[in-house]
Amino acid sequence: MCIARKQFPDVCSTRSGGAMKGPGPSLPAPPSEVLRAGELEKRSDSLFQLWKKKQVVLSRDRLSLSAPEGGGGGKAKALRFGAIQKVDCVERTGKYVYFTIVTTDRKEIDFRCPGESGWNASITMALIDFQNRRAVQDFKSRQEAAEQAAAGTRDRRLARAP
Repeated sequence: MCIARKQFPDVCSTRSGGAMKGPGPSLPAPPSEVLRAGELEKRSDSLFQLWKKKQVVLSRDRLSLSAPEGGGGGKAKALRFGAIQKVDCVERTGKYVYFTIVTTDRKEIDFRCPGESGWNASITMALIDFQNRRAVQDFKSRQEAAEQAAAGTRDRRLARAP
């Protein structure tokens, strides 16, 4: 059972089959597995750029953010890994680790977490795992297309033979 089902029903639902939506090729959607859940602070886009606490759920294909428990019933926002280019700008201060998630459309989203929490490493490793799975899927798709093209050429040659 998913520990974050109440706030993140789309992340915690058990899906079978189907495909992930988003930029790039579709990947089979395995059942969403919560890798980590907890709290991060996100810098707001407002004029004052205040840090706002967010409940976060990290799964194999996305990072979902929502208001902290009891802090308003806003809808969870999902940052799908297909739309994330990299985790960048890791800086450590005495109390916090600051990091930036860069999206494929070059938008930068700033986060901070307590120094020893390791959220930036968890997100980075999940993103690398996602990108590796996508690369393997792309390779297999190209290989299958090449094999089908070669089989089609061979069949045409055989059809022309006397």
